[in-house]
Amino acid sequence: MELPFSAACERNREPILAVLREHFADRARVLEIGSGTGQHAVHLAAALTQLIWQTSDVAANLPGIEAWLAEARLPNTPPPLLVDVDRDWPCGQWDAAYSANTLHIMSWEQDQRFFAGLGSVLAPDATLAIYGPFRYGGNFTSPSNEEFDRSLRDSAAHMGIRDIEAVLSLANEHGFKLSQDIGMPANNQMLIFKREAR
Repeated sequence: MELPFSAACERNREPILAVLREHFADRARVLEIGSGTGQHAVHLAAALTQLIWQTSDVAANLPGIEAWLAEARLPNTPPPLLVDVDRDWPCGQWDAAYSANTLHIMSWEQDQRFFAGLGSVLAPDATLAIYGPFRYGGNFTSPSNEEFDRSLRDSAAHMGIRDIEAVLSLANEHGFKLSQDIGMPANNQMLIFKREAR
């Protein structure tokens, strides 16, 4: 099959790699939630060879991810898992998780299930990295993000850029404490969480 392609993935992969190279340096097994095209997985797993990079997504996206993994033939990328936040999560335990541009695509109820599900599959000392745009104090960080939010809501009422305060509160409910909020290109953020033992 023709490989699915996202221009945004090509643009942001190097800045994301730079952050994860630091924050995943002591990690061994990463679960990527919402692998999309599979481009990030191939690029990041090729650079971070100490990691087993486990891709996952809803069923419709799995063939494209499989195609990218098959072409790359990396030894640290097992076959993708079906992960749908509205269904049961897979068995296993990972010491890190990564997700890019997912919270504003899912509904807020699905965002809640996202954090609850991560709580069931991540190790007690896990690191969680979430990439995407956010609002601060109810305000957009740029006019382009405001326009992006409008286009999301026009496309589907459940979508939209999330308030950082609500996301942090939700993360805390499930034992994830913000470690760093890193500014990224194109008015995005990388949120680094550490899971706290309960």
